[in-house]
Amino acid sequence: MIRPLAFALAASLIASPAAAWQEQEDPARSILNRILDRVLGPTEQADQTQVPVAPDGTIPLETILAADFRAEDRARDQYRHPAETLAFFQVAPAMTVAEYAPGGGWYTRVLAPYVAQRGRYLAVNPPAGEDATTDFATAFPARAQQWTGAPASSVTAFESDEIPAGLEGSVDRILIFRNIHSLLNGGIADTELRNLRRLLADDGLIGVVQHRAPESEQWERANGSRGYVKQSDVVALFDMHGFELVQSSEINANPRDTAAWDRGVWTLPPAYRLGDVDRDYYSAIGESDRMTLLFRKAD
Repeated sequence: MIRPLAFALAASLIASPAAAWQEQEDPARSILNRILDRVLGPTEQADQTQVPVAPDGTIPLETILAADFRAEDRARDQYRHPAETLAFFQVAPAMTVAEYAPGGGWYTRVLAPYVAQRGRYLAVNPPAGEDATTDFATAFPARAQQWTGAPASSVTAFESDEIPAGLEGSVDRILIFRNIHSLLNGGIADTELRNLRRLLADDGLIGVVQHRAPESEQWERANGSRGYVKQSDVVALFDMHGFELVQSSEINANPRDTAAWDRGVWTLPPAYRLGDVDRDYYSAIGESDRMTLLFRKAD
């Protein structure tokens, strides 16, 4: 259990005035405490002494993946393979990691607590336009804190055309989860990849997970309008903007997905666009077949 294992550390850190003083003096320790408080749940449920903290003082990824605040998210782990995917993208706790278009926060609830203590989590959205009803830069850090316990001050959110001072060329990893089709559908793929390239450090990497269309598919059915894109087209798009493919993986492949659905990728879970029609059939197929790609800046 995560709560019993983690509570002992949180309790030890507040058990004495010296520990309280250390928390005030050590921002990383304070962040750790706040995240652990969220991971633990009610303190009265803690009754063990082992502490699930890595030797460097960070929270291991497996601890975060098992946390109570991911109870609803965990059903999708079998399709999204977060531990294997982040390992393939070579994400580490001390990195500056930017998640593009985090949406409802499925990966935020993994990444923000993972890097908040030693690294930095950035949430990057496309430009909202004049009709926006909320301020993403202000609202999203507060949501991340509510979800994970990672302090809002440890989360930096901004729109891609308003990069905060000092961030250009500093990001170790930019992660784009199931959003390439949205860039193509919105006609903003070119501008957004240029903006993201400005963010990325010279030795940084961009990780992409995207619904995959068969290479034999016609453009009209693989242009993003149905959620699916050919892997070769994604590689070509990044090549056009000064990136080269480092490696590809089949971590998130699903051979049961034919990508032939009339309602596109949203026919499958978790969207189930057809409602209860053949729901058991689509549930058995699972989430979409996905490419997993890693890019770097071309020389």
